[in-house]
Amino acid sequence: MNNKSYEYINDFLFFILKPDAIRGRNSFLYCSGINIDRFLPITKGRHRPMSNPAIRGLQLVNLGVRALALEHGATPITLRGNECAGSIPLKDSWSAEHLLISNVPASLPDKIISYCVINLLKKIDKAIMLGATLPDKLLQPDELQLFIEAMCIKYGS
Repeated sequence: MNNKSYEYINDFLFFILKPDAIRGRNSFLYCSGINIDRFLPITKGRHRPMSNPAIRGLQLVNLGVRALALEHGATPITLRGNECAGSIPLKDSWSAEHLLISNVPASLPDKIISYCVINLLKKIDKAIMLGATLPDKLLQPDELQLFIEAMCIKYGS
């Protein structure tokens, strides 16, 4: 069984996969979130009140994680409650999502993290039609933070 946690965290977002042996062998709790406040410079005024592009991007990425899990023989399971509460920073306003993924093959956690980070930015960019040039490979969390900060300065409203 894989007991390793996988984390990608910066001031704008987080994606975490942590083993959940209580719920079964090769099961992982998937936690994800975006800092609504930090994304505001590029999302403010570019959406309807109930449809923030960063939140919607996170929701779409999580649907993609479900599809990716199924594609690799794993099973995504919707959870009720707040199993990821300890992962959500207390500073700023965060939108977070979570699910359980069971029967996870060893190669899947790294693929999930990479998919999430790369596709979140693409989905946000598409929703607000910036046409920004985005990284097509996974940057280190601090590098991505600098990249998004630069986007907020360049495209901020």
